Amino acid sequence: MVSKKLIIQPGDYVEVHLTQKIYEGVLLESPESEKGLILLKLDNGYNIGFKKKEVLEIKVLKKAEEVKEEVDFAVNKNKKNIGMIITGGTISARLNPRKGGVDWLTSPEALFKYYPEIFDKVNVVKVEVPFMKASEDMGFKDWQKIARTAEKLLNDKEIEGLIITHGTDFIHYTSSALSFFLKNLNKPVVLTYSQRSIDRASSDANLNLQCAAVAAVSDIAEVMLVGHASENDDFCYAMPGTKVKKMHTSRRDAFKVINSKPFAKITLEGWEKISDYNLRDDKKKVKLDVKFEEQVALIKIYPGQDPDILDYYVKKKYKGIILELSGLGHAPTMRSRKGWTKKLKQVQEKGLVVCAAAQTIYGRLNPLVYSNGREILETGVIYLKDMLAETAFVKLGWVLGHEAWAQDRQLIREKMLENISGELNDRLEE
Repeated sequence: MVSKKLIIQPGDYVEVHLTQKIYEGVLLESPESEKGLILLKLDNGYNIGFKKKEVLEIKVLKKAEEVKEEVDFAVNKNKKNIGMIITGGTISARLNPRKGGVDWLTSPEALFKYYPEIFDKVNVVKVEVPFMKASEDMGFKDWQKIARTAEKLLNDKEIEGLIITHGTDFIHYTSSALSFFLKNLNKPVVLTYSQRSIDRASSDANLNLQCAAVAAVSDIAEVMLVGHASENDDFCYAMPGTKVKKMHTSRRDAFKVINSKPFAKITLEGWEKISDYNLRDDKKKVKLDVKFEEQVALIKIYPGQDPDILDYYVKKKYKGIILELSGLGHAPTMRSRKGWTKKLKQVQEKGLVVCAAAQTIYGRLNPLVYSNGREILETGVIYLKDMLAETAFVKLGWVLGHEAWAQDRQLIREKMLENISGELNDRLEE
């Protein structure tokens, strides 16, 4: 039976008594199609359903409280000041018990209500919310908006560094874009995130955000991602914005530095340098370079793929393409039934810029080892060494966005192969 001592509502923390087992969790609102079920969000974050006729009793352990989202923003003179940009993602979401999913935390007060520990590290003196979007819904105009907001905060003398909260799935595109958009960087720009929302006992949000605060007042004047270094809640890595990639769908340590090293190991007590980085210089003034050509694409090569797909991009007036090639930089050639050699020559003669990145992720392209690679190289494809495909996509859009560069194919090649924001490494790291 359902306890009648209290009116039970979605959002209450309850015990659900079955014949042989008792479950604890947050009561969820059942949809119209499932009114015969009682839904519960367990402490581990998973949802479970019970048929009402199988439930012996429901006890309320804690009522859902309507707490005003008020946070004390009082500045502690003994702590350094930072700014924040809130953009969405799991780190900016909370459980909605009526639907069993999450909603955006739409104000700074709401965010800090769930993450008050950040104030143990720093003063958050300025907060901007340019938009609230999942990262998969973002595009280059959103990257530009974040960059413009970041420029304003970074050039504020009151602020020591900047934290940007962001969704995980495409955060490495944003970090790459900011690495090219923000020139003459003077202070830390820290993107952070969470794989699991704050209502889950295994959430990575709090540690990531606190470590981000430590990184934001460090002397690392770089665009970086800060997040769990392992599945444990022990420390985070500060990872270069152009050399990082999401490598797992759900693990808390999903992000890895590729072909390079983290800048630093970050703990709640401080940070330890791992590799070289640009030092903060508060005398510098950040300048924006947010030009971007939207008509670029990323294509993955697979066996038997028809090269005529490139005609679509020419027809649609695309300016550039990143090809994810296999191995050291291979695609089907003239020896294949659907060879790409002739088509690659044709589309480049029509003005399409074609660059190559490795779909193997780790390692460096070298088209000179096998005749297949040499054949593709001779068509004019620009081989981008160890640059990540996502970074290459963003960089190509940025390079082609500069009209003076985009008119000169040799200059495009030079810019794509110039190490502008740490996107290329002469020496690969494990």
